[in-house]
Amino acid sequence: MSATRAGEVATLIVDNVCGVIRGKPELVRLAVAALFAEGHLLVEDVPGLGKTTLARCLARSVDGRWSRVQCTPDLLPGDVTGVTVYRQKDDEFTFHPGPVFANVVVADEINRATPRTQSALLEVMAERRVTVDGVAHEVPRPFLVLATQNPIELEGTYRLPEAQRDRFLMRLSVGYPDLDTEVLVVLSDCAGVSADDLTPVVDVATLRAVIDDVRMVHLERAVVEYAARLAAATRVHEAVRYGASPRGSIALVRTAQAVAAMDDRTFVTPDDVKEVAVPVLAHRLVLTAEAELAARGADEVVRDVLAATPAPALTAGH
Repeated sequence: MSATRAGEVATLIVDNVCGVIRGKPELVRLAVAALFAEGHLLVEDVPGLGKTTLARCLARSVDGRWSRVQCTPDLLPGDVTGVTVYRQKDDEFTFHPGPVFANVVVADEINRATPRTQSALLEVMAERRVTVDGVAHEVPRPFLVLATQNPIELEGTYRLPEAQRDRFLMRLSVGYPDLDTEVLVVLSDCAGVSADDLTPVVDVATLRAVIDDVRMVHLERAVVEYAARLAAATRVHEAVRYGASPRGSIALVRTAQAVAAMDDRTFVTPDDVKEVAVPVLAHRLVLTAEAELAARGADEVVRDVLAATPAPALTAGH
């Protein structure tokens, strides 16, 4: 396993994206971790903070096929997955692949798509294949969906169901920039700097190799138990109606492996798990009505769980 290769590739992508996304190195680092863990990423925040720009920058950093889907209420499942068309000249049916047949798919404003279209996305996100007219079609690997959504504008939107949210490895929020960073953003925009200016810094073959390397990062049983205890603790928290499922535990471990590889390590530490716990677990929680009335957030609940769950000590040599 080449942790150095993962670290070098991560640095290339982070530096490339940070040339456009100013002042958010930790956000970009976590987004790259999702890329290396081959997990789907949901970027959620108010308008104008660069959600779509972040997704496009990540997509353009990979020298592979990428596509963008602008989600709207009239978007049909076939517009996303593809359709089978009868060609009278050849007397045969031909499958025309949709935009999901790419290595990186940017689904902009995903909550504007209807539940029917969201369900079509759900299958391909979970199974990495599309079934059209009873025939299964595999999407290319690696395959990642980078979706954005605006959580405050509800008119004309369709709330993502819990099952769909659970398919995302992580949920990230961009957040408002500080004053100096905002000045840099304005100057960059006035100078015409945009995601379209980025050139790829990693090819698909290298990215696929890094993904394989990440899955080989060593896991101590104690670290895996720690991740499982964190997920289990969300299920009994007083503010939570439904906690993280075992898929949350798997996502925690996979993402922790990615950040360990990015730091040029061949093993996962409890600190890796802590670093990714909030973006990996928070969006999987369904809070009680009382917690929502008290304006308690899922991020706060995960931090409570982190504070209350002791981390293990690694064995000698790690």
